[in-house]
Amino acid sequence: MGDGARRHINATERRDRLALRHRLAAASRAESPEEVAGSLVALHGTDPATVHLAVGARLADAAKTVGETERALYDDGALVRMHGMRNTVFVFPTELTAVVHASTGRAVAARERARLLKNMAEAGAPDAAWLTEVEESALAALARRGQATAAELARDEPRLKEQFAYAAGKSYEGVHTVSTRLLRVLGVEGKVVRGRPLGSWTSSQFRWAPAPEHPELDPGEAQTELLRRWLGTCGPATEDDLKWWTGWRVTEVRRALAAIDAEAVSLDEGTGYVVAGDAGPVAGPAEPWAALLPALDPTAMGWQQRDWYLAPELRPMLFDRSGNVGPTVWWNGRVIGGWAQRPDGEIVWRLLDAEGVGRDAETAIGTEAERLASWVGTTRITPRFRTPLERELSA
Repeated sequence: MGDGARRHINATERRDRLALRHRLAAASRAESPEEVAGSLVALHGTDPATVHLAVGARLADAAKTVGETERALYDDGALVRMHGMRNTVFVFPTELTAVVHASTGRAVAARERARLLKNMAEAGAPDAAWLTEVEESALAALARRGQATAAELARDEPRLKEQFAYAAGKSYEGVHTVSTRLLRVLGVEGKVVRGRPLGSWTSSQFRWAPAPEHPELDPGEAQTELLRRWLGTCGPATEDDLKWWTGWRVTEVRRALAAIDAEAVSLDEGTGYVVAGDAGPVAGPAEPWAALLPALDPTAMGWQQRDWYLAPELRPMLFDRSGNVGPTVWWNGRVIGGWAQRPDGEIVWRLLDAEGVGRDAETAIGTEAERLASWVGTTRITPRFRTPLERELSA
């Protein structure tokens, strides 16, 4: 198809797609955490609270958020928290474990293991054969226990407590414990996953658990499947968006696009892609909608090029210096402000972009703030990566 024949999808239609496919418009809200994760493909899991907050923003009955999310993660095993794209922790539908591991995990895992062995060798620590023995012993202990903390595993396999110097003589030198580095490598390799936290759903201290059994897929086929799923919920997207989200090389992105017969469309940013047959017009939500999304929410972080839903002048207040987004306020597909929780539990918010925002919008945003407060209850939420507006509002 020549460039002149490509259908143009403007920012308004992209926002309409986002509202429905990301379960943000009231009429499209989900009935379960499994539906949320299935629709979004992946929920950011670096900050534990993000998973529950992202689910709660999209459930028809937000009161079920904590119980249903913990059921799906820890009781039924329908969702799994594991390393994925860009060596980042995500929560996926368990059925995607093999796809994520083969499409993105293997290459990252090889680099992580090589880096660990190099660091240990530089410090005069034991060699690769020793590490393999410790790994096999630790995995056997984990299989016996079912779930365990690093300290519990170290009681079964004391060599996990061995320490080695890292970056000696440099400004960032330190001491690493074998358990910390090895469990991270095993996570990237798809051998272990994060289990139930030691504390509440906001806790960042996790037990470890054996990874769900999964077949070893061909990396190219796995990349094709992951891109097909992601583009189905986030398309249209540019090559840059796809390369950024997956962490793949551009040649891998292009191969996967060709494999799914992706359809090229015209965007304000240039050429974008949708899955075959998805280039036609999409009817937007029947009613205006508001949402309060958490830090690192998969919608706010879904694309590298964000001008169609986030004005560039708002970014300094809503992102930290590493590019992590904080809590955001949405109105009809645009980020227009941010929110935070104060020490007394109150949910507060501020508009940074009031263009086209009237009393109806403020009422809807207030309703969402009340909805959020109703299920969060006495739990206190502090984002792991704090942003200027969140710090200011929560003070």
